[in-house]
Amino acid sequence: MRGIYQKARFTLAAASDKQFPLDEGYEVAFAGRSNAGKSSVINVITSQKSLARTSKTPGRTQQIIFFDLDEQRRFVDFPGYGYAKVGVSVKDQWRKLIQNYFDKRRCLRGLILVMDIRHPLKDVDWQMLEWCMTTNTPVVVLLNKSDKLAHGAAKNSLLKIQAEIKEAGVGNFTIQLFSALKKTGAEQLLEQIDTWLEI
Repeated sequence: MRGIYQKARFTLAAASDKQFPLDEGYEVAFAGRSNAGKSSVINVITSQKSLARTSKTPGRTQQIIFFDLDEQRRFVDFPGYGYAKVGVSVKDQWRKLIQNYFDKRRCLRGLILVMDIRHPLKDVDWQMLEWCMTTNTPVVVLLNKSDKLAHGAAKNSLLKIQAEIKEAGVGNFTIQLFSALKKTGAEQLLEQIDTWLEI
């Protein structure tokens, strides 16, 4: 059933929780700072070049994007946080939108938290991990752009970041290296998503 990911298609962009699809089936969400390569990760695992598009307009930044895989399974693309030109009111709106999603969404099976391995664990990343802890949502910390570091340095970074997250009390998480450019780590990530979506 792996071909299900290649069938991913845009469904809707929600600016409020009232626009979310029916809360049924299985969802896997993706979050990350706007420069972490989240869209590239989604495009790699769906084998589509432009399914998830980066946008430089603040309007798009405020929305949660839903992609249908089939009638029961969806990918959810959170707005790329850390967008420099977005004002405080927009950031507050984003926080409320994401918090409403975590508080109300029962079909969420797991979160992929994408970070640039060279710039991990910013304040907004910790906020996302805190939401996952509060709602007991499993999370994969995906250290993207690992190709930018030598193998040994990347492995050391992974171990350091893993220790910091563990020390903070985050229990239900795994962590892995990833390169959207070279597609390394894609199979490992897909195996986890398979489990969450019961494929």
